[in-house]
Amino acid sequence: MSIKGVIFDLDGVIVSTDEFHYQGWQRLADQENIFFDRAMNDRLRGVSRMESLDIILEKAKKNYSLDEKMRLAETKNDIYRDLLKKISPNDILPGVVSLLKELKEKNIKVAIGSSSRNSPTILAQIGLGAYFDATADGNDIKKSKPDPEVFLLAASRLGLKPAACLVVEDAQAGVQAGLAGGMKVLAVGAAANDPDATFSAPDMSHVSVEQLLNC
Repeated sequence: MSIKGVIFDLDGVIVSTDEFHYQGWQRLADQENIFFDRAMNDRLRGVSRMESLDIILEKAKKNYSLDEKMRLAETKNDIYRDLLKKISPNDILPGVVSLLKELKEKNIKVAIGSSSRNSPTILAQIGLGAYFDATADGNDIKKSKPDPEVFLLAASRLGLKPAACLVVEDAQAGVQAGLAGGMKVLAVGAAANDPDATFSAPDMSHVSVEQLLNC
């Protein structure tokens, strides 16, 4: 089945927010006197906020109740949202805008499929919201990647069967989610060496629309 829709992860694919996430988690860890570094931060790619928190709390010297965890997650999100005020079109990753324009010209449907609950804010600030026919994000789902829920929801909102969709991901969990949903997957960035992906590229400046549609 030919590709009729492309579903993009947001963080690390459309825009660079990794540093903002890292700073948010680092501040929270420092506040709680928990060891956290960039190696641990790499484990947080593509997973939900609460699952990310659980990974960080592996290094904690105390046990946290569910209420305490919810408070910590909200604190991190408050820090992150404050940092997001700095985000701008300058943070859009290479090749993204030209690829979105070409997909629109060819009448290929495009969607966001992200674990982030802040995707509407991010898309508005970088000025790309109008390019997307649908979004599915952390506000809509119960299961985060590698579960395919977010991508299946995005495909449904595009009115397409999963097999007609291509997922673009920068995290191994996202690659697995796309494949589990019955979709082809382009792995970029940190996931570019994932052997399970349908094909890979350093970033979207190295990809043509023809490659996406004929993979």
